[in-house]
Amino acid sequence: MRVVTRPDFDGVVCAVLLMDALNISPPVLWAQPSDLQQRRVDIQKGDVIANLPFHESCSLWFDHHYSNQPKTPVNGAFKIAPSAAGIVHEYYRERLDRDYNELVHQTDRIDSADLTLDEILHPENYPFVLLSMTITNHDPSEVRFWDHLVNLLRNRSTAQVMDDPEVKQRCRQVVETNIVYEKALRANTTLVHHVSITDLRDLDPAPNGNRFLVYCLFPDCTVNVKIIFEQDNLASIKVGHSILNQGCQVNVGKMLSAFEGGGHPGAGACRFTRDKTSDYLKRIVDILLKNVPV
Repeated sequence: MRVVTRPDFDGVVCAVLLMDALNISPPVLWAQPSDLQQRRVDIQKGDVIANLPFHESCSLWFDHHYSNQPKTPVNGAFKIAPSAAGIVHEYYRERLDRDYNELVHQTDRIDSADLTLDEILHPENYPFVLLSMTITNHDPSEVRFWDHLVNLLRNRSTAQVMDDPEVKQRCRQVVETNIVYEKALRANTTLVHHVSITDLRDLDPAPNGNRFLVYCLFPDCTVNVKIIFEQDNLASIKVGHSILNQGCQVNVGKMLSAFEGGGHPGAGACRFTRDKTSDYLKRIVDILLKNVPV
């Protein structure tokens, strides 16, 4: 059996729980949702997929994204929930060797953006929030760190995880990176009525950082759209409701399912070839400006 999940904090915790409950050995197969949707991932019988779209070849599937709701019953569990890890935890609670209650609780809060203003502005004071921000680069070169984090969270206390030399280094980098990212947001974000548009296409590499910071910098926005160019002639657009100024009525996951993506009602992403960027961006912003539930 293999765990197949995405490289974000929810995916990491899903891997921790599934490997514990099902006694699955490393490594994890890390995949992006768009790669799974475009059939670029070799899914095999026995694979356990979590926090990703369904694939008919897998043996078990766990997810919580609005846009991935199954049309027929599947082996595993699906429901709209704060995190996929929470669903896995509920499903396998009696088979787990350790108490993961606090880890799952914090994953629920982080993945559903249920954070305070102080947690957004000062993540260095909140171990789980800071740790989640060490997983921002989805480049395959980061696989070793993702696997390392899974191993740490399976076998160490929170204090021991945060004291790990590589984790400590990554956390320092997060703090430094967020300072640079704030400057990039201020320089490359435009407010169009209630929609903030962060266009990082001219920056190579595109800076990354605290995904909630834009809502603090542009408090009048109710939703943010971020555009970046990726490798292999790909582009991506990420959309998220402000967690500080709640007024966006658009179901982001449902909207982005029409643009080769998906997600939750409040946040999601799509990934596509660069030639589609102008068309997709205009149509997405138009929908958000109208602010009609979809």
